[in-house]
Amino acid sequence: MLRVGELVRHALADVLARGDAVMDPVLTGRIITVPEVRMSPDLKIATCYVMPLGGADIQPVLKALAAHQKVLRTEVGRRVELKSVPSLRFMKDTSFEEGARIDALLRQPEVLRDLEHEPFTLDDKTKTEDQ
Repeated sequence: MLRVGELVRHALADVLARGDAVMDPVLTGRIITVPEVRMSPDLKIATCYVMPLGGADIQPVLKALAAHQKVLRTEVGRRVELKSVPSLRFMKDTSFEEGARIDALLRQPEVLRDLEHEPFTLDDKTKTEDQ
């Protein structure tokens, strides 16, 4: 599943980067990244996580991609040799937001204070048990 998802991701990213397959004012001239594609267990559905550069106005982009799903599927099928080309579903990629949230958590004073202390090791545990 991972290998097929990566093949579909590369093909879709290529189609979107070229920009000649879909003539839609929302998509024209936009850079859209495809960080991940997850395949269903039967390989019939590809959930494509997308994000326009800058991350703004994601809803119109998702609607435009969904409206042109058949054309995009056809173009992906031309680039990838599969028994059957999966149906494409488009979702907002939240990995960047999640990474920023985790980074913000790690920068909190309470967490920084805990990270500055020496880590507890197995040797420390045996020393306390011996005493």
